Amino acid sequence: MSNAAKTQVIEGKLNLLDFDREGLRSLLAQWGEKPFRADQLMKWVYHERCADFDGMTNISKALRSQLNDHAEFRLPEVAEAHISRDGTCKWAFKLSCGNSVETVYIPTEDRGTLCVSSQVGCALDCSFCATARQGFNRNLTTGEIVGQLVLAERLLATPDYDSVGFRRVTNVVMMGMGEPLANFNALVPALKLMVDDNAWGLSKRRVTVSTSGIVPAIDRLRDSVDVALAVSLHAPTDELRDELVPINKKYPIKDLLDACRRYVTRDHKSHIMFEYVMLEGVNDQPAQARALGKLLR
Repeated sequence: MSNAAKTQVIEGKLNLLDFDREGLRSLLAQWGEKPFRADQLMKWVYHERCADFDGMTNISKALRSQLNDHAEFRLPEVAEAHISRDGTCKWAFKLSCGNSVETVYIPTEDRGTLCVSSQVGCALDCSFCATARQGFNRNLTTGEIVGQLVLAERLLATPDYDSVGFRRVTNVVMMGMGEPLANFNALVPALKLMVDDNAWGLSKRRVTVSTSGIVPAIDRLRDSVDVALAVSLHAPTDELRDELVPINKKYPIKDLLDACRRYVTRDHKSHIMFEYVMLEGVNDQPAQARALGKLLR
């Protein structure tokens, strides 16, 4: 259960999208229910896409009544939607607080990748990033992260998106607005739902967390959930990376690469993607390419 979910217990009805399997079992145990009820409920929500508790026919009437009284499914609203000629769908999803986040669906012939936001804005101030210019507002809850995936799937299934070729989410990349590892407590339950067979059941290689390099959180992620990792490197030296990605001043390249090596020791089949935005006259020179190759060798 995320910290946000704990807060919502006080504020009003629980958003069930805030709970991974462990969190849902804990909640239902407080209501006197057996652990298997959480599995049943997840299948109704994520497999059958049922948002009506009364329609969950293999769940007892008493539990359905409890759910109706204390829980709901809280999704964002579509503030803006744009479909490109290549099928890419770009949405601004409005949250219940009034803030909006950006979510992007990128289809190819055999896969559909959803780029999901983890924060409203970002505090890391990378020099080339448009989100950084917006400043930082707040972290998203687990339910707000997961809600982007739920809503995107619903939209893609409607006739409005018939022009989009591949219309199923097969891959998720935490590469939207915000630094995912700076919202660790809400991120991990969302990732667990994405790979849970009772929810989306995505392959751990098809769920990727993109980070600017918060070293302690990379180690925590390794020990928390098995997903792929992408690192926004963007420079071969600390001097340049300090300017482009200021978090490098706290976690320099050597420390970051050491954390990456520790990450892949969890599973020898793991690999890490290194992201490198080419900035003309800044990080695209031949000497820098040679330095980068040496660095990652």
